[in-house]
Amino acid sequence: MVTQITKGIKISVSTVFEGTYFKNYKLHYAFSYEITIENHSKDSVQLLSRHWEIYDSLNDLEIVDGEGVIGQKPVLKPGETHTYTSGCLLTSPHGAMHGWFNMVNFTTTRNFRVIVPAFRLNAPYALN
Repeated sequence: MVTQITKGIKISVSTVFEGTYFKNYKLHYAFSYEITIENHSKDSVQLLSRHWEIYDSLNDLEIVDGEGVIGQKPVLKPGETHTYTSGCLLTSPHGAMHGWFNMVNFTTTRNFRVIVPAFRLNAPYALN
């Protein structure tokens, strides 16, 4: 598990290799990741959007931007936590992701960026 705190918001990430399957006549490696967002600040905040940079050891960088996470824009009061699970497909057994969440602080009405630390996506049988 990797963690990082930005402006009082703690992000924790754990990953699971889910297996392989064929899609469009190509072998893909499926990974899930669970992200926990903890509000350690004194203000209520809301997650507005996300930015991901996904690296596959056989392909170029893929950038994914979108509103919320899994269709939600969670509001976290001080001390609250939000956990969600999502996933990605790679065309190799090794990769990594990192990114950020754009959030708004309800007290200051200012937007700010919370860093999601880099996390690895590795198929365990492919590790040496």
